[in-house]
Amino acid sequence: MAAASSSSTESPKTTTERRGIPGAQFVEDVETYLTQTGFDVNSALAFLQERLQQYKLVEMKLLAQQRDLQAKIPDIEKCLDVVATLEAKKGTGEALIADFEVSEGIYSRACIEDNDSVCLWLGANVMLEYSCEEATLLLKKNLENAKASLEVLIADLQFLRDQVTVTQVVSLFYIILHS
Repeated sequence: MAAASSSSTESPKTTTERRGIPGAQFVEDVETYLTQTGFDVNSALAFLQERLQQYKLVEMKLLAQQRDLQAKIPDIEKCLDVVATLEAKKGTGEALIADFEVSEGIYSRACIEDNDSVCLWLGANVMLEYSCEEATLLLKKNLENAKASLEVLIADLQFLRDQVTVTQVVSLFYIILHS
């Protein structure tokens, strides 16, 4: 813990945090760093190992969020396609025959006549009825937000990987010094 509190007095090579992910400091001269901070090699290594574990935990959470978003984006696109198909069929007098999932692996066939609205699941067991135009706007906004969130998430993962690499390299320096 002492190493974490000393980070404010460290050299300008300290990387700032990104969205709550603490930056790792690259230490070029381990002996000088240890002398300046008053740490011994074992306590510095223990701090770095703890930081690596924190990074791994954050990485697992970010990867789970990435998987969720990557699954959500095609679902939103599919919903947009369905709404567009409904709008295209509107006014033609032609019914749309569709298979929809009732439960996992259980499907039912529906004949959809001229309709001006659709129902969308919003989550938390909530469904609302929207006009086709409102549904299209909402789904497009949700798609944009999901794609933007995915981009930020990918950047966070890259930042995290960089911090893991720096921490591992510094740990090797400490191990070599300790040997």
